[in-house]
Amino acid sequence: MNLEGKVALVTGATHGLGLAIARKLGRSGCRVFLNYAHDEDRARRAAAGIGGETRAVKADVGCPDQVAFLFDEVQSDAGKLDIFVHSAASFHPMPTLAFDEEKYSRDAAVALGPLVHGAGRMAEMLTAGTGRVVAVSSRGGRFVAPRYAGLGMAKAAMESLVRYLAAALAGRGVTVNAVAPGKLDEGPDPERAETIARLVARTPAGRLATAGDVADVVALLCLPEAAWIHGQVLAVDGGLGLMS
Repeated sequence: MNLEGKVALVTGATHGLGLAIARKLGRSGCRVFLNYAHDEDRARRAAAGIGGETRAVKADVGCPDQVAFLFDEVQSDAGKLDIFVHSAASFHPMPTLAFDEEKYSRDAAVALGPLVHGAGRMAEMLTAGTGRVVAVSSRGGRFVAPRYAGLGMAKAAMESLVRYLAAALAGRGVTVNAVAPGKLDEGPDPERAETIARLVARTPAGRLATAGDVADVVALLCLPEAAWIHGQVLAVDGGLGLMS
């Protein structure tokens, strides 16, 4: 994939799915800004692993002033922004009938913050005609998962916001979309082995999605050929969502 010369900002980019996305964009030719909130040593290792002009920027995207700081740093350093991927997440498991208001508020702030408080800056900074925004949602935004009610609601709100932002930015030639992975393959998990086996058995493609699978789809949405995809939530689940 040729994204040579593009500037990309990825939130939650120093581990897990966010790092996989950042690596994919880096290999595709992007200069990548890695956002992180806490672990500076891990951020340095992640940036070094991608190489080039990759830079890690510390900012808690659940806080409006730090969202502004994040975009300011990219603007002052690179002078432009071509791709914004929001992958950061906060997850506090909780039962549907016993919400923890403080923990839910944190999960929602991280899920929505960059897209709410950063909307104006994205409109200013993203390259007209070719700008791309991709948000990482999840299967839990549309389907019920155990102890996922809080983040599930936040992801559902994120998907709604993607549609509103897509309509607002389409006239500038900027696309806004989301990807919604199913359960990701994160290696052996003895405590959930039976549940994972059932998911694999129900998945037409015969396995769980990997972080690399999701990163590939994010990169596809950033290509010029994806210019006519607006406001969509693409399931990256090997067909699991097709099954009743």
